[in-house]
Amino acid sequence: MTAKKTLQFVDRVQSYPPKRAPGERAGDFDEIAQRYVDQVAEDQAGRCSQCGVPYCSVHCPLHNHIPDWLRLTAEGRLQEAYQLSNLTSTMPEICGRICPQDRLCEGNCVIEFSGHGAVTIGSVEKFITDTAWDQGWVEPLQPGPARGQSVAVIGAGPAGLTAAEYMRVAGYDVHVYDRHDRSGGLLTYGIPGFKLEKHIVTRRVERLEAGGIVFHNSFEVGRDATLEQLREKHDAILIATGVYKPRAIKMPGSDAGGVVEALDYLTASNRRGFGDTLADNAATLDAAGKHVVVVGGGDTAMDCVRTAIRQGAASVKCLYRRDRANMPGSQREVANAEEEGVEFVWLSAPKAIEGGDVATAVRAAKMRLGAPDASGRRTPEPEPDGDFTVQADLVIKALGFDAEDLPTLFDAPELGLTRWGTVRTDGQTMMTSLDGVFAAGDIVRGASLVVWAIRDGRDVAEHMHKWLKARVDTGANRKVAA
Repeated sequence: MTAKKTLQFVDRVQSYPPKRAPGERAGDFDEIAQRYVDQVAEDQAGRCSQCGVPYCSVHCPLHNHIPDWLRLTAEGRLQEAYQLSNLTSTMPEICGRICPQDRLCEGNCVIEFSGHGAVTIGSVEKFITDTAWDQGWVEPLQPGPARGQSVAVIGAGPAGLTAAEYMRVAGYDVHVYDRHDRSGGLLTYGIPGFKLEKHIVTRRVERLEAGGIVFHNSFEVGRDATLEQLREKHDAILIATGVYKPRAIKMPGSDAGGVVEALDYLTASNRRGFGDTLADNAATLDAAGKHVVVVGGGDTAMDCVRTAIRQGAASVKCLYRRDRANMPGSQREVANAEEEGVEFVWLSAPKAIEGGDVATAVRAAKMRLGAPDASGRRTPEPEPDGDFTVQADLVIKALGFDAEDLPTLFDAPELGLTRWGTVRTDGQTMMTSLDGVFAAGDIVRGASLVVWAIRDGRDVAEHMHKWLKARVDTGANRKVAA
């Protein structure tokens, strides 16, 4: 049976779900790709070669059982495929949408190496779990037998939500504290709807709430309670705040009007999508009718340029100091942006914002690639006499994120940090310098992918469970948060 349903990569052409026309999709924030119909999903899953060493799974941070649920999908056993997919991931339909599969599972697919085109793993993963939601196969979160111990999770992003789910299933009382008014972190406010429609995130959060996890939104540690006060209230703490401090551009005019941070811009756009009332300065975070320049080459930069197109910008340009081949963002996102009308100005680096108090242009230098640096990437160098100017009413800085100063924010000076400002943890236990305080996700590894945050949330839940169980075995006091 398996031989008939899989190993069809020679006879079946790779086919992703069709995308809406660029002109149509640039007019809204809906997801750009349609969903597979059942037969197409089965046919595409059947292209899997079922190789003995599944490089797709090896290069997936979650080590998802990809060949197995592809085979089940090809055989029409979709509910079983969902159950297997759900074993290793708390958010498979989210990963199916926003993971850079071209750099992870699909980029390491064996049949991609053979020239037949990778199996469309992400699209099948999305199809499986969306179907599971539609068919009612996604079961409610079932808490384990009550342990009488309480866990606090600081941060309601993917790492925090994942750990919260596993800890609740293990029987702990779980409280999630987040400074935003909605849970989800960057899934809610950082990633645009055309990549991840917000009801996809909301239904995951609602499932956790229905399972007894208590969410404390608009709660800032350091303002509403210190870290020490939360430690007094809970048996264990997880810090999963992510990294939100934008990296600065060191150039003249970077503080001029019309120069904004990427996350501020994306948050304002997502809030508009929710129908929120924005602050009085919201017009500065709207690209409508403006000449937009985005500085940066990562996935956040791609989110910004594509958002600006949808807001009706007069023009959108992306300045990146290296060439296309060395761009850190997803090549698929670059292609989507180009289709929608974004112009990429490769090998260019900003030197100054012109216009005085309000930006009118970006002066940039033409670059060339020199010798490789320690990471192996060729170092960009300025071309002699290569300066040029780009018109800009709105300049969006998308150069990545660093960790905030958590010891100061949390009023916890004893919290240990690395030299990069991220939280220092024990490599074996994921515990910080404070007893019973763990950390996971970007606040430990630095700005990274959602799938890595989910992996870290899964791993840290296991370590927290071991530590809490040991406390019971030794007769340590237990706390149950009100």
